[in-house]
Amino acid sequence: MDSASFTGIVSGIALIIGAILIGGDIHNFWNLPGIMIVFGGTVAATLITFQLKDVLRAFRAAAFVFREKKRDPNDMVETMVELCTLTRRQGLIAIGKVEFQEQNGFLRKACNLIADGSKEDNIRDTLNIEIESLKQRHMIIQDIFRKMAMYSPAFGMLGTLIGLIQMLSQLSNPETIGPAMAVALLTTFYGVLFSTLLFLPIAGKLKDRTLNEVIMLETIFEGAISILSDNNPLSLYDKLSAFIPESQRRPLQRGGLGKSL
Repeated sequence: MDSASFTGIVSGIALIIGAILIGGDIHNFWNLPGIMIVFGGTVAATLITFQLKDVLRAFRAAAFVFREKKRDPNDMVETMVELCTLTRRQGLIAIGKVEFQEQNGFLRKACNLIADGSKEDNIRDTLNIEIESLKQRHMIIQDIFRKMAMYSPAFGMLGTLIGLIQMLSQLSNPETIGPAMAVALLTTFYGVLFSTLLFLPIAGKLKDRTLNEVIMLETIFEGAISILSDNNPLSLYDKLSAFIPESQRRPLQRGGLGKSL
């Protein structure tokens, strides 16, 4: 897990638990029926809204983005520069024989298109379709968690209404009103907690990873077109470095292969 995610999760949980312990007994904030209403209702509403395969893919993606670190665009810039140098020395067909250390289907497809002698327009269309398809898939996954962040407070309020109805049905026993009201309000607490500490952060993290992935793909796309039309490593480096903030750019290494080769 990347350090920012780990720090955020641990500090968020610690602050909430600490505040609860300062003010009272943490057991007062546990209510299984309330959790079932909020989490179960949120998942049910999400399944109604989206296809099952998309929901399952979203859960897998959430686990992945918190487990894996972002990729450094500098590595891809170096890789494309090295590929450009290779084709300049050995011709375009040599790019199709390169073995990469990391599996990257998009990069492999771009290299194969160049090696096969595809026209520039065909390469542009093929790679653009891949990029747009990735954006659409990622957008659906992000939307799933944004919808869950919207549903969970609503189901929290629903649980509170259920608790209030049950409480009002027992007004003949005044001693039960206070505890019953506390239990009723817990579902609202759960709804807000799941929304702000779970679903919205996941959606934000997925958006950040999508931007990172798109930068990587755009780097490959522009690199492939430049290799086909210009074939100048230094000008390619200057062009691709524009995708990276100046403070994060890595100087071009002379000699050797990029980390992805």
